[in-house]
Amino acid sequence: MLVLASASPRRQELLRNAGIDFEVQPADVDETPLAREGARECAERLAREKALAVWRKRPEDVVLGADTIVVVDGAILGKPVDAEDAARMLRLLSGRVHRVITGVCVVVAGVRSQESGIGEKSGVRTFASEIPRNENCELRTGSETTLVTMNALSAEEIREYVATGEPMDKAGAYAIQGRASRWIPRIEGDYSNVVGLPVALVYRMLRDAGI
Repeated sequence: MLVLASASPRRQELLRNAGIDFEVQPADVDETPLAREGARECAERLAREKALAVWRKRPEDVVLGADTIVVVDGAILGKPVDAEDAARMLRLLSGRVHRVITGVCVVVAGVRSQESGIGEKSGVRTFASEIPRNENCELRTGSETTLVTMNALSAEEIREYVATGEPMDKAGAYAIQGRASRWIPRIEGDYSNVVGLPVALVYRMLRDAGI
């Protein structure tokens, strides 16, 4: 059984729409970036930690962990802590291009291979496998990056958007599938990645794991 280590309704909807069967068991991990940690490294590390935290409780299952972050000017934007923080993030993104990175990790019991991945010919970013010490499992970890263009937002637009509550549980304080869609004229890359889960990458990782 595939277990999604996330309470995100958006990730659940994306998996259901793709016809992938799963159960849900959220992971509780500290999502604070480490000092001098790169954005992609942070997203992939948090995805691993979430997946492992749930797999240790359900070692017979395959566990999928994911973490989405927004990056602008090298700064990592996670979920806002309050309305003021959400407004700050939106001001940073206003009128600019930013990156959305989702780290993904699939944990499978036992050891199947030392190295795995999908090369450039498939058009999908290569992902890596690792076997953690003292754990009878294999981790497949990867990430997807999408460039997002956001129009300039007025102070009133930001204030009204924050007041809707939509930004509060979203990385970067916006939902591309929600009200914020009116300000996003262009993306380069995987749309589902911006919503919260790069479905094509996840599907290939599951297939590679024999799921």
